Amino acid sequence: MVVIQVQLQPHPSKFNGYSKHPFVYNIQKPKKLYLQPKAMSSRTQRIMESISVGGEVGGAGGAYSYEALKRLDNLWSSICSAQTVQEPRQVVTNTPGLFSQSDMANKEVDKFDVLVCGGTLGIFVATALSLKGLRVGVVERNLLKGREQEWNISRKELLELVEVGVLTEDDIEQATTSVFNPNRCGFESKGEIWVSNILNLGVSPAKLIDIVRERFTSLGGVIFEGCSVSSINVYQDIAVLQLMEGKILSACLIIDAMGNFSPVLKQIRGNRKPDGVCLVVGSCCRGFKENFKSDVIFSSAEVKPVGNSEAQYFWEAFPAGSGPLDRTTYMFTYVDPQPNSPKLEELLEDYWDLMPKYQEVSLDDLEILRVIYGIFPTFRDSPLPAAFNRILQFGDASGIQSPVSFGGFGSLTRHLGRISNGIHEAISGNLLDADNLSLLNPYMPNLSASWLFQRAMSARKQAGVPPDFINDLLYANFQSMQRLGDPVLRPFLQDVIQFGPLVKTLGLVMLTKPQILPSIFKQVGFPVLIDWLGHFSLLGSYTFLSIYIDPLIRPLIDTFSTEEKYKWKRQLEAWKYGAGLDYKFNHEDITKR
Repeated sequence: MVVIQVQLQPHPSKFNGYSKHPFVYNIQKPKKLYLQPKAMSSRTQRIMESISVGGEVGGAGGAYSYEALKRLDNLWSSICSAQTVQEPRQVVTNTPGLFSQSDMANKEVDKFDVLVCGGTLGIFVATALSLKGLRVGVVERNLLKGREQEWNISRKELLELVEVGVLTEDDIEQATTSVFNPNRCGFESKGEIWVSNILNLGVSPAKLIDIVRERFTSLGGVIFEGCSVSSINVYQDIAVLQLMEGKILSACLIIDAMGNFSPVLKQIRGNRKPDGVCLVVGSCCRGFKENFKSDVIFSSAEVKPVGNSEAQYFWEAFPAGSGPLDRTTYMFTYVDPQPNSPKLEELLEDYWDLMPKYQEVSLDDLEILRVIYGIFPTFRDSPLPAAFNRILQFGDASGIQSPVSFGGFGSLTRHLGRISNGIHEAISGNLLDADNLSLLNPYMPNLSASWLFQRAMSARKQAGVPPDFINDLLYANFQSMQRLGDPVLRPFLQDVIQFGPLVKTLGLVMLTKPQILPSIFKQVGFPVLIDWLGHFSLLGSYTFLSIYIDPLIRPLIDTFSTEEKYKWKRQLEAWKYGAGLDYKFNHEDITKR
């Protein structure tokens, strides 16, 4: 806005002492020029600033404010930027010699077997290790509590935490806020597939983490809240953690559970861009009258332009536990991190238009309780091998989750027993070098094979395929899996890829819809397809090794040395989990809630 100074002053021509024109506007050249542009606030900003939000908590989706959205969008822009960004801060240093003989030894505050950095998912592994008799500490930069927004999961997955001992079945009942069936998969009016007991529980992270936290402290665990990691020095005999607040802690092993943007992870990966990213926006609103079903995956339209790029939007929707009319809807898309990639705020602007059409409601009839958003980067070389002695990545930081999922709680339930047992054995046998720790995050061909699905679900301007190709492909796959039955469909819906079901599905798609094959080649590209065939072959090999070779080796393991026993146990687990054979189909899973 340009401000012009206007002065009122007496006119010099006077009559009987008075001006003939008492006051005239004398427009002078302005002495100062104020440029005060004021941008119109976006609909997203107006909505978010009208909602009362609590303080931030740790973990993905733990912040709901507009300021936090802008911070995340700025981070996303820096990831997408073509310019070279500043080198990451060096958090971890390898220090020769023994800590016990160093100058810092007398400054040590407390010593642990294990220190877990990042408490939202870290509290689960911390509790599992405490149950094994280890002394464990948890470092969390915020208050250690769960977010308001529910996690959606199946009972079958939660029962895996019961097997580890972290939860009881009563705990599950206490933390469960909503139960709903049936669950829909649908693609742009091409057809719908209905399943039961898939992501059909709403679980309160606040209640769940409070339960696990109480169990952890009752076992002697120590929590350092409001503390941030400053540096980690790895000595020959121990790892030393210095906090921003000045405390110095030491442990045999430090577990990095600080998520996708862990400072340790940034140091390991450097400035490398993610190979793919899932962008997620959504909200929890009150005012849905039809609110007893869920959408596991739904697409209501074909690829559409978003800014200077294109996106294929997918939806999830779940009844929320905060009230009978409350419903959570997520809109997500898969993108490559490029300078023209859409921002989260741009997606939210689309979301406010598209969500009411998708749910057949008016936005004016809804009370928006909170707005949800997140970015989930993924890398092809996941899971991440240990890069340092005495430091292990866990949860989202390790990349153990499927590249087509967002959020790592489901993968945590699958792998917690395996990883906690392995950590206990590594500490007991003093096998804490990077090579031995890497066996806890091994190559898994079923995870690598999932990359083809993320690539196929990402819109690409130059691919030269019809705008409805992605929906066509997904519906053809889901239709084939439905025809092949629950033993094929259900593992896939829970992010488990198995060789037999995958072969059957791809074979049926090629037989029933061969005309789609040329578009697949265009969409994913031959280099990606060739790379995927390698992982597909290894998926078959791991399946064979786990089914036929594992039973021959397992009886001999107890005769091996401590280190060989540790290595062979990890190898057998890699075959089993890498082939998806840890997932056991049970008909009761369909009928029980």
